[in-house]
Amino acid sequence: MAKNNSDSGISRDVTITNALGLHARSASKIAKLCKKAKSKVCIIKDGNKADASSIIDILTLACAQGSKITLKIDDQSDLEILNDLVQLVESNFGE
Repeated sequence: MAKNNSDSGISRDVTITNALGLHARSASKIAKLCKKAKSKVCIIKDGNKADASSIIDILTLACAQGSKITLKIDDQSDLEILNDLVQLVESNFGE
């Protein structure tokens, strides 16, 4: 898992391993978690960025199984949320 710390935020790279990919139910879990963040949280795939608190935005990334994504927070105070997101993805969204 890569860590990128810079002025523009903190990010972690993860791979979608869920057989169904990142679908509506998993997007809902991500968005619910991100609504607790103090700053912006985004998901980046192939250079496309989505607001992680928006189910529709997340689904537009079309993350199938095997997709490599970057989870990014804008503020250090949301590090726990970033860690929870990584754990959520790595646990196949609890499915």
